[in-house]
Amino acid sequence: MLENWLKPISPDLLKGEELADFQFGKRMQLFRKTMPELKETQLAIVGIGESEANAVRKALYRMAFPFEGLVVADLGNVRKEDPAFFIPLIRELLSGQIFPIIIGRNPGQAIAQYKAFQEVQRLVSLLVIDERIPLDEQLVEGTENFLTEVVHAKRSALFHLSLLGVQTHFVPPAVLDFIEQSSFECIRLGKAKADLTEVEPVVRDCDMLCFNLAALKQAEAPGQERPSPSGFSTEEACQIAYYAGMSDKLKSFGIYGFRHEADRDRQTAQVVAQMAWYLISGFFNRKNDYPVSTEGLLEYMVDFKDHHTPITFWKSAKSGRWWVQAPVKSNKKYQRHRLIPCSYNDYRLACQEELPDRLVEAFRRFS
Repeated sequence: MLENWLKPISPDLLKGEELADFQFGKRMQLFRKTMPELKETQLAIVGIGESEANAVRKALYRMAFPFEGLVVADLGNVRKEDPAFFIPLIRELLSGQIFPIIIGRNPGQAIAQYKAFQEVQRLVSLLVIDERIPLDEQLVEGTENFLTEVVHAKRSALFHLSLLGVQTHFVPPAVLDFIEQSSFECIRLGKAKADLTEVEPVVRDCDMLCFNLAALKQAEAPGQERPSPSGFSTEEACQIAYYAGMSDKLKSFGIYGFRHEADRDRQTAQVVAQMAWYLISGFFNRKNDYPVSTEGLLEYMVDFKDHHTPITFWKSAKSGRWWVQAPVKSNKKYQRHRLIPCSYNDYRLACQEELPDRLVEAFRRFS
């Protein structure tokens, strides 16, 4: 059935090159002449933009595959790049418990990733990594501002929106004001780069992640839609991708904004391939923490003068990661979000009767 949306991988992709048994291209399920059996598949790569996805494949296939027992498929490229066309494809993968890794050309194609997700889950926590905020100040929908449609939908499935890597000099003040008034989370580039470990809870809190390559420095990834001199480094992008893969809550990951014709020496393709590799590495090392299971979570109670009841923190004995429980009653539909990812530093501050703004805003979402 998936063949309705997908074109197989060209047999000439690595023509004349013999891959070793330890390399990705030898260890994945590949859609060539026939669709592989996907009953055991855990992750699937899908290309939206054939030249870009194939350039990434050439780099990824040559990398080592040390993930024994992990089943990864490469399903080729979509037949049409119109988001409305491939929404059902992503929905089918999500419904089959397969984690899609989407490699797209146009950042606006992320709307398909979101719409597919909202069809299989009622409430969605979305993380967008971009130097800008893809939201039009005049609320005009379009491919360059896909968040306008997300946040102003009549029947929105959006539970929470986080923005990471934003550079204020690119963003209209009206958009920043709207983000603040809506209690959405906006982490600017400088703050994120100052301590990337504090970004991990934000990544862990999302159901789906959209990474625009414009969030990277031009020197790191020249083949992007909107090159600029400032942004994340390749190492930081790979670390974020690893955090994402490690999150048991995350169900899909999209990398957008790759322009193959602007790439130099295949550098951007290699960056995207490395990001995909570290995402898969994180997925391989998942610990089945919350929301998969609360088993193995250690409880810590912190008394606050301004709260009638203590605030409860939880630490995973498996991974050492922390969560804080919203100190309010929540409806059943919010159960997946009731434990909010946080850091040890957040717990330490709470012991001094201080709460970061991020957690204060998170508590408000349940009030």
